[in-house]
Amino acid sequence: MSTRPEILFPLFAALTGLDGIGPKTAEHLAGLHVEKPRDLLFLLPYSGIDRTIRDSVQGADLPNTLTVEVEIGQHRPPRNKGGAYRIDVIDAQIAFQLVYFHARGDYLGKLLPTGQRRVVSGKVELFDGIAQMVHPDHVVRPDEAAQIPEFEPVYPLTAGVTQKPLSKAIASALERLPALGEWIDPTQKEQKQWPDWDKAIQAAHAPQSMGELAATAPARERLAYDEFMAHQLTLALARAKRRRAPGIESHGTGKLRNKVLSALPYKPTGAQLRAIDEITGDLASAVRMNRLLQGDVGSGKTLVAFMALLAAVEAGGQGVMMAPTEILARQHLEGLQPLAENAGVVLELLTGRDKGRERDAKLAALKEGKIQILVGTHAVFQKDVVFADLRLAIVDEQHRFGVRQRLELGKKGQGADVLVMTATPIPRSLALAQFGDMDVSVLDEKPAGRQAIKTALISDERVSEVVDHLRGAIAEGRQAYWVCPLVGESEVSDLIAAEERFKHLRALLGEQAVRLVHGQMPSAEKDAAMADFVEGRAQVLVATTVIEVGVNVPNATIMVIERAESFGLAQLHQLRGRVGRGTAASTCLLMYKAPLSENGQKRLKVLRETDDGFKISETDLQMRGAGDLIGTAQSGLPRFRVADMESQTALMEIAQSDARKLLHDDPDLQSTRGKAARVLLWLMEQDQAIRLISVG
Repeated sequence: MSTRPEILFPLFAALTGLDGIGPKTAEHLAGLHVEKPRDLLFLLPYSGIDRTIRDSVQGADLPNTLTVEVEIGQHRPPRNKGGAYRIDVIDAQIAFQLVYFHARGDYLGKLLPTGQRRVVSGKVELFDGIAQMVHPDHVVRPDEAAQIPEFEPVYPLTAGVTQKPLSKAIASALERLPALGEWIDPTQKEQKQWPDWDKAIQAAHAPQSMGELAATAPARERLAYDEFMAHQLTLALARAKRRRAPGIESHGTGKLRNKVLSALPYKPTGAQLRAIDEITGDLASAVRMNRLLQGDVGSGKTLVAFMALLAAVEAGGQGVMMAPTEILARQHLEGLQPLAENAGVVLELLTGRDKGRERDAKLAALKEGKIQILVGTHAVFQKDVVFADLRLAIVDEQHRFGVRQRLELGKKGQGADVLVMTATPIPRSLALAQFGDMDVSVLDEKPAGRQAIKTALISDERVSEVVDHLRGAIAEGRQAYWVCPLVGESEVSDLIAAEERFKHLRALLGEQAVRLVHGQMPSAEKDAAMADFVEGRAQVLVATTVIEVGVNVPNATIMVIERAESFGLAQLHQLRGRVGRGTAASTCLLMYKAPLSENGQKRLKVLRETDDGFKISETDLQMRGAGDLIGTAQSGLPRFRVADMESQTALMEIAQSDARKLLHDDPDLQSTRGKAARVLLWLMEQDQAIRLISVG
């Protein structure tokens, strides 16, 4: 079914076919992301106005929107041009005025004839002690009072679009509502008491009270679930398609792993052991692994990764671990080298720097299977890099590698398993939305003996005290990072700020002591400055935010972050994790520009009070929203119209397991419910998923 089902045609027709929408209005509606009748169905009211008829405006809390029946008295046209046109009216208890500006007397004479009764509805305010209703929203004869909705939905608007024509267009779109087959699991639907899809849409557009506008109202919750379900079905289809590709079963003997574990001076955490089990289980199965390993700064991902690589080697194959930059690749090499020696396996590094004979020799050894574990940068993707038997590819810091590169790497080994690692704790909801096609392992415990980092807030007016503190630490042989602020939108101004700070610190601490690293530098210069710091030739590293994730300098015990309020929480947490890697006590100083906004205070306080990255990322998500957190444009995050990722995570989890189960029971979506699910994918414009079914 690779063409849109006919039952949905009316919802995907031109907007101009709806009542009250001409070409101009259709153009304006684009501001609300409305391009076809279907989009109007998902444009739900965000508020409502109670228009229940009452006896009198007497005793109401004013200002308020009220609906009353009145007898019309005298008309008082304005004395001067542009003045107010007033009409005296009286309800069951009290006299008040209807007020119009720029009004035509003849029109108002017909609409509100003296001596007759009318039902009026609009906002009533007190003015000089007299109640006034300015420009009533509704004026009808008493026998037509039923035309005024008791509870009127209020829709989001955009330039050139007002409530009345929008409500009219939505009513017209609702007339096209098809009755669709049910794609939700029947027990789930019954348990939640959700209405059918068309009934849910109708109910969402005709709320009877404020309570029915809540995300938890059955009609709304069902529509949110439909969005999650379509998104998770898309991810589940991608996952199922990948799982159909044959994988290799790699059964490790445990021999090499035991050697390493017994040589370790500490015991792995429960979370590490659990992750190792999950990964080795995937390696041993015939299905290709596609797993995300996420752990906070210092949760011990390297050991887990190495155990996985050893399992691949035990099974007679090879493993590769990739990092986004050369510095990180070298650090992985240094971290893994002692473990590899314990196990007696051959570990090599391949980066863009390898040239000529040396490179040829490495490639030959790799092709013959003499190199068992390769650590590298994206140089590993090059055509001439051939493995004898690649079983496992590990990608570090996934967000730096596109999906395309992940696939390239998979191609290097027919059926190679893929493990993706990230040190950015991702809130549960984002992990579901972004990596819902992957299986997830979480390292949520810190290994024993990890130093806690003391975090302090300090105003930037006290910068000279901070420099004195640094001077003392350097004299004791310690090192420090100094992160410069994000100044504006442009990297140029960030750069100027960093260079200013660099000159300032060199003048105070000595030419030799300070190095500068920023994004605009040629790689070689950046690497040289980093190397000076890593090897202890420089004591202070001034940097824009490019201090790579993962840089490991155990002797660095101070992290100064200037204008900390301009960074995201998760980013601050990452930066703080650069210190506290050795045995000495470490500090992180968050410098801010006073006065701090309430929001700014709240955010920096969270950081001072906790070092749990998952808690911090959840707070960040609540305070900044998902789009900001990872930059929606490049993240490929879905734009939900009804569902809210942050507050409805539990609903998304149900949708994920439901989507996976549906595909497990009905891989080609051919059952009655499967066919309904196909219609859902078309309705939610998940074209990518539809392609997966048609080719699958």
